[in-house]
Amino acid sequence: MGARRTSTNLQIDAGLLAQLREHVAAREIERGIACLRSHQDLIANLDPSQGNAGRLLAQLAIWTDIGFSGPPLQELLRRFEHLKPGSRSKLTIADYICLRLAEGMAAMVEEAMEAAIAHFDFVLSLQEELDDRFLLAIAYYWKGRCLRRRGEYDEALIYTGKGKELALELNHPRMAAVMQVLESWLLFQQGKWKEAVRLSQAAEGVLGETDDYVTLGNLQSFHGRMARREGRFDKAITFFENAIRYYGKRDPRHLNLARSLANMALAKRGIALQLQKRVDRDAERRRKTPASGDGKPSGTSHDYRSRLAQLRREALEHLDAARAIYQQRPNTHGAGTVYLNAAYIHLDGGDFQRAEEEAASAYEVAEQKQDYILMGRARILECMIENAKVEEEIGGGADPGSHARRAFEFSQEAIDLAKHTQHHLLLANAHLWQGLTQCNSFFDNPEAARVSYDLARASCGTNQPDNNMWQDLQTLGARILRKGSLHPALKAWSQGAVGEKTFRQISDEFAEIVIARVWEREGRKVSRVAARLSISPKKVRRVLARVGRRKPGGR
Repeated sequence: MGARRTSTNLQIDAGLLAQLREHVAAREIERGIACLRSHQDLIANLDPSQGNAGRLLAQLAIWTDIGFSGPPLQELLRRFEHLKPGSRSKLTIADYICLRLAEGMAAMVEEAMEAAIAHFDFVLSLQEELDDRFLLAIAYYWKGRCLRRRGEYDEALIYTGKGKELALELNHPRMAAVMQVLESWLLFQQGKWKEAVRLSQAAEGVLGETDDYVTLGNLQSFHGRMARREGRFDKAITFFENAIRYYGKRDPRHLNLARSLANMALAKRGIALQLQKRVDRDAERRRKTPASGDGKPSGTSHDYRSRLAQLRREALEHLDAARAIYQQRPNTHGAGTVYLNAAYIHLDGGDFQRAEEEAASAYEVAEQKQDYILMGRARILECMIENAKVEEEIGGGADPGSHARRAFEFSQEAIDLAKHTQHHLLLANAHLWQGLTQCNSFFDNPEAARVSYDLARASCGTNQPDNNMWQDLQTLGARILRKGSLHPALKAWSQGAVGEKTFRQISDEFAEIVIARVWEREGRKVSRVAARLSISPKKVRRVLARVGRRKPGGR
């Protein structure tokens, strides 16, 4: 039986490193993985004392991120941690920088974004010592991904752009296209839809002939989330199904596949909510016209209810499938998203207890990693659940205001959490639900709700809210108009209290107030408002879109 080869007779050839780098740059994923598998002995016996050990470790970190399932990265890193005293200090500066790059990726896998960023900052601070623009491009890109997860979108866009620029300077257009996919998502988060679509389509054109199934899946997922934001739920489902097929080609248990299952569940929830409105309208018509029948649901209504139950069942099945993947490959953000989406579906079905349990679990797992975005979403959902209990007058007992106060506390926590990020729609939604809480049957405070409404509208900025958020904005606006008296801004101006606003700003805000209220009084007809106030319909639509009464067309 032959002796096992040791690291002393297994050399890390510079040609191997160059080959792996070329496969990354060209997005030749199967060829790269095959190359790694053909050097299994070298990888299994990787010794920190070998020449180029750090550079091979950096390549293994890159390929682990791409999808190579060799020895766990943490296991390889432990070999460097357990060096004899003084040995680590004998690593070349380039090898040590590569080690820190790999440690950054390992921290990303553990969702320790702050620690990962510290590693990448170290790498980027020693650019001259590393003298490797390829690895620098990777470090910029990985830091951009970390910042995105933390909701720091402006900084994420800067670092991702720097990585892409370096890749293009190295004449690696496919590598740059991968980074451009992240760039597209960040622009989408900033409300720059046209630019996001343009860049994503350009990236898809560059990568379309490659076997980089994960990135191609990411592109389909991106299109799906845009379609879902616009309320095109059937189209969103098609995109998510395409994404799942791509991810499955690389790995049937890929984390991104689980993410797409969770997103598809939300898209089916969107269709279910639309059907629920039809069912409710049908029931309302039957109540108003008792002579039209025996009071039983019509055949069409029965079909709607059956489809509604089917959609909710399918959504929960998608979430169960996603949960199974996360149980095998732990990921707190993904698991928390599954909890959150399940809570929405249970809330829609009136199961407040299950919704409350799932939302609490979402917050708990998010808190473990200080995932402010997920924590904020969980608190908003808990606010929604408490408001639903207020409206249903559930469990009031000796303190009928307990649910209302809990709803307000959750909304305030959500606002505070959202302010840790640059997720403008998250902050807007938190203000929105604080306004809906202030307008509920317990607080009944339209003046405070108006302030929250204005903050929600301002927080949206250029970002287009999704369908549900638009509906909630309209609901809050209608409640304020119905319950409110004199608008606080008009009252303040009548007393000469204009603050730091210019006359032009006051005029614009006055137009928003008046046009919105006239629109409500004129049956929400733009043409009537235009005739009543002798202004152009175009101006009416522009003002209504700005204040959230009318959803803008297009992107």
